[in-house]
Amino acid sequence: MKGIVFTEFLELVEDKFGLEMADTIIQESNLESGGIYTAIGTYDFSEMLNLLTSLSKHTDLSIDNLLLVYAEHFFGVIKKSYPGFLEQYDDPIEMLSSIENHIHVEVRKIYPDAELPTFTTVEKTENTLVMIYRSSRAMYSFGRGLMNKTFEYFNAKATILVEKLKEDGTEVKFSITRDE
Repeated sequence: MKGIVFTEFLELVEDKFGLEMADTIIQESNLESGGIYTAIGTYDFSEMLNLLTSLSKHTDLSIDNLLLVYAEHFFGVIKKSYPGFLEQYDDPIEMLSSIENHIHVEVRKIYPDAELPTFTTVEKTENTLVMIYRSSRAMYSFGRGLMNKTFEYFNAKATILVEKLKEDGTEVKFSITRDE
């Protein structure tokens, strides 16, 4: 997993829960990296899972809810650092439907060894989008948070239904309907 995901996660923890909490979860998580990350480095996903688990324990927030909050923070990072990703689109459904064939292609140019989830578009209309998310990391709540912020960015609203196709969350169906 790319280091930027870790550095931004720890920044979010500091902002929302304080520096002491960030130090606590790093100490408790027994991390191979020692909790020292660079944005361009690559780290084992188990470290993120350990950090999330520890933070969940201390905050009584589920890992899914923490990933949702984190995704909303991370969208701000994308908006600030990579505005070109967003400026190419006029519509949230167009943007979301291009994740696999455009956005992830661009991400791989910046981070060639990034291990990204896949998003397969099953159905798309002007106001609806059905996609299948697949990832061994089961971070679909992170994806949902990015989707929420995408609609917010375009001053639009949507209903996003999540259906686990595999109980462990490694395969999920997102059914998105633009609210009129």
